[in-house]
Amino acid sequence: MGDSLGYRRKFAVVVPSTNTSVQPEFDAMRPPGVTNHISRIPIRDRPVNSSEDSVEVLKSIAATQQEAIDTAMSMHPDHMVLGISAESFWDGLEASRKLEKDIAQHTGLKVSLGSTATVEALQRFRAKRIAAVSPFWPVGDERLKSYFTEAGFDVKRVKGLKGRSPVLIAHIPEADIRQAFKDVNGDDVDAIISMGTNMACARLAGEAEAWLGKPVLSVNTAIYWHALRTSGIDDKVAGFGNLLQVH
Repeated sequence: MGDSLGYRRKFAVVVPSTNTSVQPEFDAMRPPGVTNHISRIPIRDRPVNSSEDSVEVLKSIAATQQEAIDTAMSMHPDHMVLGISAESFWDGLEASRKLEKDIAQHTGLKVSLGSTATVEALQRFRAKRIAAVSPFWPVGDERLKSYFTEAGFDVKRVKGLKGRSPVLIAHIPEADIRQAFKDVNGDDVDAIISMGTNMACARLAGEAEAWLGKPVLSVNTAIYWHALRTSGIDDKVAGFGNLLQVH
């Protein structure tokens, strides 16, 4: 007999302790028989008023991430999910691949992370020219553009909304994100992505596909889609755009 509730898959979901968006968004996408188990990387909430401040936050996450991964392993998960966006693309394509490989080797599990998941989702839609919305400061937006360029995409525009602290990223108003989607859109863009796992816009991104007429992918939706499909779970989940309904 398997786990009473997670009889299909148990996902270990590693997030910064300041993240309040991944858990509810992932739970909203969860099919029957799949369970999400959060392991939090302990960091403190701190003001972010510059690119330099945002780099310090990323360093604090990296310092204690391994402990959170090891803690998650105690409940014998079937799949490892890294619910952090910036770290997954920060140092480029090869570093992203190494991060995924290192976690997989350490845990013995398949891994889903924002960079790889978003690339694979874009490839499913055959998107080549993309635009992005983020909660980052300029240094993060530059790293984002560099990663996706290395991954083979033509990045037309990136709009960063400059979250004022790790916690306050989740306070960015939906109206601001909606306007940002419109600002980066254009006839020269095949798809739009939102990066930043604490910027809650999985449902909004799905809705935006209707009024923009193209794929709009939240990184949280891409990560959870990747975790499901990599685990052999093909359930269609409504309310989060075409990725989880079609692919």
